[in-house]
Amino acid sequence: MVREDGKRNFVLREEDGTETSVFSGSMPRQAALKAARRLDPAGSEEEAQDGAVEIRLREKGTDKVHIFDAWAWESSAPEDKPGWMEGSITKGNVSKKGIEHLEE
Repeated sequence: MVREDGKRNFVLREEDGTETSVFSGSMPRQAALKAARRLDPAGSEEEAQDGAVEIRLREKGTDKVHIFDAWAWESSAPEDKPGWMEGSITKGNVSKKGIEHLEE
């Protein structure tokens, strides 16, 4: 279901079917990128991509489950970072595998 601001809500589904965190975005990939940043980060992007994790996001109000391979890595913060930002940040990336429909 689309909100007034054009964004949709996606719920992270665990392997056992439980639903935990909610991520919003105008597209499923945008929500998946937010979810990917919460993964345990690797030292570099190459290491992280080798250990990609499958994440499943169900679009609220529908039976669609978007499936992504996701990975995260540590990166140094930009030089023009604000004063409150730490020296390193977590970056994430995803690759879409497909869509399933729930039969519940």
